Amino acid sequence: MNLIREFDFTDWNPKIDQATSQQAIAALEGGFVICLPHLPFELSENEKRFLSETWSDQKSKNISLRPQGGLKGATGSDSDLIALRAMIQRYADQATQLVGALFPDYVPNLVTANTSLRPFEVEGRVSSYRKDDKRLHTDAFPSNPTQGTRLLRVFNNVNPNGKPRVWRVGEPFQQMVAKYLPKAKNMFPCQAWLMHKLGITKRERTPYDQLMLKLHDLVKADMDYQRNAPQQSVDLMPGTTWIVYSDQVLHAAMSGQYMMEQTFHLPPDALYQPETSPIKVLEAIKGQSLGLALNVVLCSDHKPTYIATGIVKSLSQFLD
Repeated sequence: MNLIREFDFTDWNPKIDQATSQQAIAALEGGFVICLPHLPFELSENEKRFLSETWSDQKSKNISLRPQGGLKGATGSDSDLIALRAMIQRYADQATQLVGALFPDYVPNLVTANTSLRPFEVEGRVSSYRKDDKRLHTDAFPSNPTQGTRLLRVFNNVNPNGKPRVWRVGEPFQQMVAKYLPKAKNMFPCQAWLMHKLGITKRERTPYDQLMLKLHDLVKADMDYQRNAPQQSVDLMPGTTWIVYSDQVLHAAMSGQYMMEQTFHLPPDALYQPETSPIKVLEAIKGQSLGLALNVVLCSDHKPTYIATGIVKSLSQFLD
């Protein structure tokens, strides 16, 4: 099994021919990691000082630049933070150029999300199993449902000491789903509506989000799967850029320090091959829509007493 596809691009705005473009599209949407080993994100001498944990406020594991321009998770003087923000913004701009060059049809529907500098060493980080990124998983978020929107991410290893970012990459999404989907529980009636109204989720969780969360947790909790499932390890050396749909590719970050990351959101229907998106794969297996409309059906015909019972169960499940 090899889910890494290398391309020899050396420019953030590459000029590529049709054949290479088709290869990149097929790789990305087919669930591969696109690896660009000769595409560094260049830092000026003045910016290299930001490769230090001391710029973190120690409350967040990342220093993030929001699309509106706000910097989160950083500490320093006003002039330092202006320079740090400019560096992260430049990465956002270059990542946007790259995605636009490789996947031009994405551009009209591409939404820029957070850009981050990740300054902390991955190895040795302690967390609950659900938050442990050293375990294979596909991305899904309890408080921020995607509702089927794709999570396209552009990473770059900026480690100044020659240290690789070590990833494990797991088996194709469909194979993992075949193992765990039968164990994934659905939501209780009106659970999504209630969680949104109480501020537990930023938007309403769809049946798709629920399944993705359950798959995320089931895979992370299964240590036999973590050890023995089909997978490969890849050393992503400094100067390497890699692109992946993190909601589709099983991945785990095992070690490494100092990385840039840009997230984009894209509606599944904006893909070149929409049927490859996780929501379409799960809908094909389940034989039904997994979007917001199903929440309305689940909640429409139940009496208040039944809804109240669901409320108690839902909160217990969320707080577990």
